[in-house]
Amino acid sequence: MANEDSPKVFISVDMEGITGVTHWDEVDSSHRNYEHFRSLMIDEANAAIDGALDAGATQIVVRDSHDTARNLLPGKLRPEAKLIREWAGSPFGMMQGIDESFDAVVFVGYHAQAGTPNATLKHTMSGKIYDLRINGEAVPEAGWNALIAGYYRVPVVFLSGDAAICEYAKFNFTRVETVSVKEGIGKACISLSPKKTVPIIREGVKNAVKNRNNCQPFTPDDSCFTEIQYAKEEKANEAQWYPGAERVDNRTVGFRSDDFLECMRFFMFAH
Repeated sequence: MANEDSPKVFISVDMEGITGVTHWDEVDSSHRNYEHFRSLMIDEANAAIDGALDAGATQIVVRDSHDTARNLLPGKLRPEAKLIREWAGSPFGMMQGIDESFDAVVFVGYHAQAGTPNATLKHTMSGKIYDLRINGEAVPEAGWNALIAGYYRVPVVFLSGDAAICEYAKFNFTRVETVSVKEGIGKACISLSPKKTVPIIREGVKNAVKNRNNCQPFTPDDSCFTEIQYAKEEKANEAQWYPGAERVDNRTVGFRSDDFLECMRFFMFAH
């Protein structure tokens, strides 16, 4: 870990939970409104970087975690942070770059899992998955990524996104700081102004990183049973052939291991 007064911070940035984002077109680079919401994504990433710097961080790594993983523009991001872009083809996915040397994890622009009521652009990883469960408990992307951080004993200290994912974080992550930038109303949402959310995110990250010792890593039980429930039966037919996989029902495949890294490998190949 870094020096107590100069923490090392990992920031994972998604897009569906960015302020004002309401429709899939707005997070799709082929549509005209994408560039506007991309700029808001960059602003919120920079707000998180600024907050970490305010808290004394001297090493900051930002992971672009949306779609192509090429949304954050290097020339627009605060120079104090290193940026990881594109997918590496590893089990770490949205947490590529995390290891035991970090002191705190920050999630920006996160969203709720598929099936969550009144949540904006809710989904779990991709349209292929309807539900992801660890030892019987459903986990959104934030939960899965927190478990990856927890594998290295690094706590999630901050999360921003819609109200639904903030509620999940507050219930599951110890002493986490959250910033709700919008609230779903069916397919619609009511959102704060980006001019308000940027300073709130900065202040929230600063406080969260300063108080990081109050947070605990999010870890599974010693024995971890990972279940993927697919949207279509055909995908389960394929995933059941992963070595050690168990067919749970017509759309669900599971994998059991005492080593969460093995569960990560299963998820990488099975989803």
